[in-house]
Amino acid sequence: MGKERITNYTEFYAFYLDEHLDKSNRILHFVGTSIVILTSILLSVKGIWANYWWILPLIGYGFAWVGHFFFEKNKPATFKYPLWSLFSDFKMCYQLWIGQLKF
Repeated sequence: MGKERITNYTEFYAFYLDEHLDKSNRILHFVGTSIVILTSILLSVKGIWANYWWILPLIGYGFAWVGHFFFEKNKPATFKYPLWSLFSDFKMCYQLWIGQLKF
């Protein structure tokens, strides 16, 4: 019997954090998400957003998936919960940035 689908964000975020326990994985997520934020700002300021928006998922998911496949050794939550996972990437990055979570 398969696992039941998570139906609320509070439960999902607890699951998400459990899928990100490895320090190297958290660091890779933090670096990738930070680069995505900085690149978004740069593309917007330079007025070239429309030409290069496609690079953002490559950066973010590239770092994150390396963390999952090589360090955490699990399947990214993005495959089953894409929007909650994307939001959680930014939430976890913020919590790491302010020291609410540890690497």
